[in-house]
Amino acid sequence: MFTLPMQKQHTLAGPASLTGVSLHTGEKVTLTVHPAPVDYGFKFRRTDLKDRPTIDALAANVRTVERATTLVEGNVKVHTVEHILSALTGLGVDNALIEMDANEPPIGDGSGTPYVALIKKAGIVEQDAPRRYCEIREPVAIQTKNGSILVILPDTKFRISCTQAGPNGNHTQYLSLEITPEVYEHDIAPARTFVHYEDVEPLMEKGLIRGGSLENAIVIRDNSVLSKEPLRFPDEFVRHKILDIIGDLTLVGRPLLGHVVAVRPGHGPNTELAVAIAKEHAKMMAMIPPARLPVGERVLSTTEIMKILPHRYPFLMVDRIVAFEGDTKCTGVKSVTINEPFFQGHFPNHPVMPGVLQVEAMAQVASILMMLNTQNSGKIGYFMSADEVKFRKPVFPGDTLFIHCELTRSRKTMARAACSCTVNGEIVSEGILLFGLVSE
Repeated sequence: MFTLPMQKQHTLAGPASLTGVSLHTGEKVTLTVHPAPVDYGFKFRRTDLKDRPTIDALAANVRTVERATTLVEGNVKVHTVEHILSALTGLGVDNALIEMDANEPPIGDGSGTPYVALIKKAGIVEQDAPRRYCEIREPVAIQTKNGSILVILPDTKFRISCTQAGPNGNHTQYLSLEITPEVYEHDIAPARTFVHYEDVEPLMEKGLIRGGSLENAIVIRDNSVLSKEPLRFPDEFVRHKILDIIGDLTLVGRPLLGHVVAVRPGHGPNTELAVAIAKEHAKMMAMIPPARLPVGERVLSTTEIMKILPHRYPFLMVDRIVAFEGDTKCTGVKSVTINEPFFQGHFPNHPVMPGVLQVEAMAQVASILMMLNTQNSGKIGYFMSADEVKFRKPVFPGDTLFIHCELTRSRKTMARAACSCTVNGEIVSEGILLFGLVSE
């Protein structure tokens, strides 16, 4: 069975500084990285402003994106954060404070290599706390009007498969890598930022790339490549796109376990995906609101359920009845744990509760309702039909399944019920069940 990597969080061993010119503003800036405590994440501090305000490096703070990722909190802004965040994440750092005496980090040579050197100069140390991952449990996707498509799929590692295409399909490149510190340092960090020649003038008219030059960026003109030095990789453009994706997805707030598939990525689509992932993760991690349990004999414990249903381990699919509404509605609860025997084969490395067992859980709750109403305890409910069954979302270990049933037709030994299962208030499966009660 798949388990999350048991790794510890990491921070920097000490401070280290880097001075240079920023890409878009052209200002001289000094950036200093500092150690940070467990669960701190990444924060930027503007030392040039009064009270030295900080901004959390989180997707919720992304406001505007134009050839760079910008964070805004109140009146404080930090531009072009993707390279430093990419290097920190790529090298396995979880917590750091990033101080700057301007609003944009230095561009260096346009790659992540200066930041890799900065981080290695500071040193990386293990912290006494487990790393908190954002595990992708179901696909998250975004698509833009400009033709960008980004999807992240469940995976046991962090992988990126990227296709980069320039104007008119020029310089189309593809690369797929598992992101590890070693791979990042040698295969991703050296890749430099680039711009197409036809975009240079519009960017300058917007007041951007004031610090840009052939020393810190590659200019692509038709089939020619203009730069101070030759390409570092034949596919340097797609490698830099992967560098940017790593930096932008750092804004999720936790290291990712998932496979990113990107076609024509950019900072806008990248940060849109980060926002979508963060929202889905928040849903998954949300506490289940406590059910308001009615008092009295109509609330049934597991022991009481087993006095009504003949089902036993491993086929009892309801742990408790938590609510009744008159004689026709009730709600049951099933706590789904990794100890369920069916997870051994459904599926190894990606445990998902079988849909047919969700239908079985609905039938058991509906049978309890019918047995109580007709005083037929001890009988067995048999399926006669299951109609309009839909499975909308997968159910995983750790989920709490709320099973809602309403009898829409009931006779002495036969009933029809409209049922649904929900997790965190969202329907995961539903159907109309027809079943009969038969004596053992």
